[in-house]
Amino acid sequence: MKRIVVIVSEPKSLATTRGHLLLALRSAGYEVHAAAPVDASTVRWLTENGIRFQPMPMERAAIAPFGDVRLAFRLYRMMQELKPQVVLACAIKPIVYGIPAALMAGVSRRHALVTGLGYAFTDRHKSMRWRIVNLVARCLYALSLRCATTATFQNQDDREDFRRLGLLGRTPANVVDGSGVDLDRFKVARLPAEPRFLMVARLLRDKGLAEYLGAAKLVRAARPEAQFDLVGDKDPNPAGFPLSEVEAAVGDGTVHYRGPVADVREAIAQSRIFVLPSYREGTSRSVLEAMAMGRPVITTDAPGCRAPIVPGVNGLLVPVGATASLADAMIRLIDNVEETNAMAANSRAIAEQRYDVHKVTDDMMEIIETELRSK
Repeated sequence: MKRIVVIVSEPKSLATTRGHLLLALRSAGYEVHAAAPVDASTVRWLTENGIRFQPMPMERAAIAPFGDVRLAFRLYRMMQELKPQVVLACAIKPIVYGIPAALMAGVSRRHALVTGLGYAFTDRHKSMRWRIVNLVARCLYALSLRCATTATFQNQDDREDFRRLGLLGRTPANVVDGSGVDLDRFKVARLPAEPRFLMVARLLRDKGLAEYLGAAKLVRAARPEAQFDLVGDKDPNPAGFPLSEVEAAVGDGTVHYRGPVADVREAIAQSRIFVLPSYREGTSRSVLEAMAMGRPVITTDAPGCRAPIVPGVNGLLVPVGATASLADAMIRLIDNVEETNAMAANSRAIAEQRYDVHKVTDDMMEIIETELRSK
């Protein structure tokens, strides 16, 4: 039986973002192992679906040299014991430690799935701390991706940037349309008449939190009927956005902060327009979910953000960091009801055409199976 190990740093993503792929691999005859930090509900879901869990402690955002050395050794030892034919490492830590460990353990097919570049590539102010983190990240990516047999990106911009920076070496690189969206789960919801905006994101500066809150103040001054919701949890990342600033915006009536929620569908259904002023993404799952439910999207003209948006068709693009432009785009969609309604319908159509999770899963399966056949 073919055996594959899928490594992630965020355990909940195994049942959500990677769930369809894991099930497709199992249906294709693979013995599937998932390595991640322990999360009780995720372990339960994996067990119920015939996927074997390998506990793998790792800090998603922290830089901890001794802990990371232990992580690399644990990954190597796990792969020596399991002897998989394929390893799929998703996101930076699983890639930079898991791919070299797989090579040393003799795994023949080593896939790196670059799901987004994060803080190491997106600090707009280029602080000294960021410069150090960026240099370390580039070195680690350059080393690990040269150990990979295939790399897959979730947007064209990230692949081209890695090629320009010389991080890929001779490793073949593919692009897929994000992680896809479950169109049966995220069904079209009636568009409310009231101008209610929603942002769903972890509380990070590079998600555009400051711009969202700033634009909300400007819009509420011009269109007092507008409402603004924010969904998301705190994050230990160095680019974490202070909760105190969110609380201040709640206190003055600018935004309604709903905190983290297990299921975003209710929040999306209650909104009229989805907003993500992020500095960079792989391909935003929250944007795809909003599109699937028939919501126009305002996001930035940035890598990974612009890909799902056809400007003027299913949403609007604004420059990164441009609070005033973001506010203008919000006011445009408040004032132009028919345009907003048309964008809502087009969002669902684009989600169906390009981002159906079954299509994206088929693309990933083809990448994995084609390389395995070429052995």
